[in-house]
Amino acid sequence: MDSNNDETFDQVASGASHTYPQQAGAIKKNSFCMLKGKPCKVVDYSTSKTGKHGHAKAHIVGLDIFTGKKYEDMCPTSHNMEIPLVKRAEYQLINIDDGFVTLLNEGGETKDDLRLPTDSEGNHDEVAKKISELFESGSTVLVSVISACGMEKIVGYKVIDS
Repeated sequence: MDSNNDETFDQVASGASHTYPQQAGAIKKNSFCMLKGKPCKVVDYSTSKTGKHGHAKAHIVGLDIFTGKKYEDMCPTSHNMEIPLVKRAEYQLINIDDGFVTLLNEGGETKDDLRLPTDSEGNHDEVAKKISELFESGSTVLVSVISACGMEKIVGYKVIDS
């Protein structure tokens, strides 16, 4: 018998930890939900009365939090829908290099895997232009980053007066 019988197991992320279930009837306007597999902010929510088959239906309209694209879905209010875990964090801007930003978190660690936000044509959007302009002028800038489902995007900024 060999005593060095070490077994190794590969681990794979399922992505299930990025969401949690919630009844469709409990979803409200301005909350988040997954529509067509995308994390969306609910901009319109309405319910229909129960029909002859016995289920009230929820009509949900949402905007993708990363692209702004509109998605719609209809679901019985008693069924579960996936709700994304959406987190917002603020980082101090240290540098901008070729569209990528270097950010500093509260713990003193740097993060350099984010790009300035772009529009549908790939050009920098208004938030990115203003962040670049403020950084070039020497202002201290805090950027707001929203994250959900393993994706991140810069969504806002704030100037700190020293």
